[in-house]
Amino acid sequence: MDLNQFRVGLDQWLDEHAAQLAPGHGADVTFDGEMAHLATVKRLTYDAGWMRWGWPERVGGLGGSTLMRAYLGEALTCRDFIEPSIYSMTEVLLPAVIEFASGDLAEQVVPRFLRGDEVWCQGFSEPGAGSDLAALSCRASREGDAWLVTGQKVWTSLAQYADRCILMVRSGSPQAAGRGITALFVDMAAPGITVRPIRAMHGREEFCEVFFDDVIVPVERTLGKDGEGWTVAMNLLPYERSTALWHRGAYLRRRMSDLLGSAPVDVLEPDAVGTVVQQLFALHARSRATQHRLSRGERLGPETSIDKVLLATADQALFDLAESAFSAEVATGSDSCSARWRREFLYSRAATIYGGSAEVQRNIIARRLLDLGAEQ
Repeated sequence: MDLNQFRVGLDQWLDEHAAQLAPGHGADVTFDGEMAHLATVKRLTYDAGWMRWGWPERVGGLGGSTLMRAYLGEALTCRDFIEPSIYSMTEVLLPAVIEFASGDLAEQVVPRFLRGDEVWCQGFSEPGAGSDLAALSCRASREGDAWLVTGQKVWTSLAQYADRCILMVRSGSPQAAGRGITALFVDMAAPGITVRPIRAMHGREEFCEVFFDDVIVPVERTLGKDGEGWTVAMNLLPYERSTALWHRGAYLRRRMSDLLGSAPVDVLEPDAVGTVVQQLFALHARSRATQHRLSRGERLGPETSIDKVLLATADQALFDLAESAFSAEVATGSDSCSARWRREFLYSRAATIYGGSAEVQRNIIARRLLDLGAEQ
């Protein structure tokens, strides 16, 4: 199936199954409800075959261009069937497991994640190592045919729902940046794991603290080799800033359309509207180019930091514009529309932090792309 056939067939199928795929949007919709609905969408699209296109056949996919995956997420987002920040965890985490897990493990777990039968999370950030992954201290020591993990992670999205975690641990000397780190694929039901959700200011418990107290992880759950965790992380992070951002960009463009269709014309300052539209289309153009590079099999790297900076800038600008148009409603409104704009405005404050802070992204651009100085 080529991309055009995929688009036509998918669009028709989505129209026919809209009632099953549509979520509720009332003010009383819980995060538990959003997660349950996401599992339903993934199951329906997987069983119909759409979710399997663009993934390797050796792990249960149907092959084909990665652009099919990008279009599926875009189509679901534009119809308001999903919230892309939680849907796109698939794009963030699966490529690393497919590349670095043993063949048997990948064949076993990838279809479960694609179908929505499992939720996975990403154990990177720590209280003392947020954007500085090389400074992590959660430790794993080798005990025969297993790892013994002790430490803490924080800002771990969806950990309270997760069945598995891609966990970065310190397994060797931290003296050299990026060395002595190992990636593990951890069962979240293992004894010794404690998850504490964090209620963020937008009202959702999307993030968690996760504590590991002598957690046993079989050595065959190592992703890559001992000490290759930095390589796994550098493989994973560009995906977090590629297809996941494409889906978020589609969401922002749809919400911009919603804003223009519902805000009183006299409260929208034309120059401000023009600035946001320009930022959204700059993000769209840049992200589209990244998707096509990925589809050609090119290795993504530090240049995806540009995508992340554009996303964060456009995200906050859009919801700043919405807040200025609906200031009273966003602040105090109790109806579902006001509650949604308020939640989105508050969530957008984190756009310059999650996935690597704006300062770190600009440092990467300056040092690794523009050669303005060596890494410190």
